[in-house]
Amino acid sequence: MALREAAGLLLLLVWTVARAGQVPLLAWSSQSSLWSPLAAPHEGHVVTETQLAALLDSALNNGPRNVLLLLQDKLSVEDFTAYGGVFGNKPDSAFPNLENALAAAPSSLVLPSVNWFAASAVPAFLKAKLGIAPLHVDQNTLQELRLNASVPALLLVRLPYTTGSSLMAPKEVLTSNDEILGQVLSALQSENIPYTAVLTALRPSRVVRDVSDLAPERVGRQLLQKDETLAPLQYPKTGVPQILFWASNFSVAMNDTWTDLTNLTFGNNTPVDVSGSRWGPDSSMLELNYDNVGGNSLTVRFHIRNVLYNISARHWFNLHLVELIPGGHAPVNFTATQITAPSIYSFSCARVSSHPASEALLVPGSDHRWRVLLTNFQIQSYNLTGVRFSYASDCAGFFSPGIWMGLLTSLLLVAIFTYGLHMVMSLKTMDRFDDPKGPTISVPQTE
Repeated sequence: MALREAAGLLLLLVWTVARAGQVPLLAWSSQSSLWSPLAAPHEGHVVTETQLAALLDSALNNGPRNVLLLLQDKLSVEDFTAYGGVFGNKPDSAFPNLENALAAAPSSLVLPSVNWFAASAVPAFLKAKLGIAPLHVDQNTLQELRLNASVPALLLVRLPYTTGSSLMAPKEVLTSNDEILGQVLSALQSENIPYTAVLTALRPSRVVRDVSDLAPERVGRQLLQKDETLAPLQYPKTGVPQILFWASNFSVAMNDTWTDLTNLTFGNNTPVDVSGSRWGPDSSMLELNYDNVGGNSLTVRFHIRNVLYNISARHWFNLHLVELIPGGHAPVNFTATQITAPSIYSFSCARVSSHPASEALLVPGSDHRWRVLLTNFQIQSYNLTGVRFSYASDCAGFFSPGIWMGLLTSLLLVAIFTYGLHMVMSLKTMDRFDDPKGPTISVPQTE
């Protein structure tokens, strides 16, 4: 059991570190005015899957249907900084063909930081949008390439990446990839076919771990730092709130296809409808209605009870059921466990999920295709004073498994040390010794 818990924690740690990585995405087209100048995000913004899908969707709807996807194994924006032609040093650049293509393209889009989960889903998105399977292209098939402007085509070019420990240095590999890019673009230009090109990577080549969330408090402010925390969702939306709900990440998934509901739920002027919610002294329900989630409607319900326990002589509220009602499908229920707190407090938890590997607080019913993820979750339904949460009762226990392991190991070592010390102190040495020149020692039986 301990080994299974350790494996789950290790998987969660790997998932958390990998989730923090970003990859760049560059797109350009032979047709003008595909992306407005305001489409590029501001510095420091990480493009999510929903935002990336909206940018690519507009380009495919208004631009050419011949799409070239250059998919590199690993790539980070630091590669362009380290090996690009910066400060006028163009001859030393590893990306001359890429730079020329972006400069000569009538329309281009540069996204320095894209969530690498979103970037890795680009092939599947293009395949679904164009309705065709990707055609893998390499140097041997370039001469046989024939395209038609009226027939959509999805060309996929895979580009490798190596680290410094390999036989080829990263700059040499990136230079080789840029030469392949130049050959493919030359073949497309010789066909005189309008096209849209996208260059991105499956995962970052350099992952910089974000440790800002690990600090107990912020020790300073970054240059031009802005507080982008979204406002919690309240019911009713106007007037005195009766229910408050907030999470830094609120996502649902069906068949491992995740949909982010955070920006649709929290903040000002969000499209979520909470008019179907209700509040009562004994039970409450927070109902969130979304009109368009992946093309369908979705309803999420949080069922809360308020119970008086005679032993503690106080009321405790309990979130006992989370219900998903997707449009055109049967309701999906998740039984909540250990989501409870005194009614005068709010409940908070760093991670509320239906995934078994992360100590799931939401237990799915018969339908295991759906999943729910809430990060930095906080909810309160009673004794609210304005649009502020009360003192939070956290889901973390007083003694974690690590603390118990440390205590038991320390007690075992102390016991071994005490037993050894007791044995050493119990040793007795002889107080009489036989002298070969003197008489023999005679020890009476009475001694």
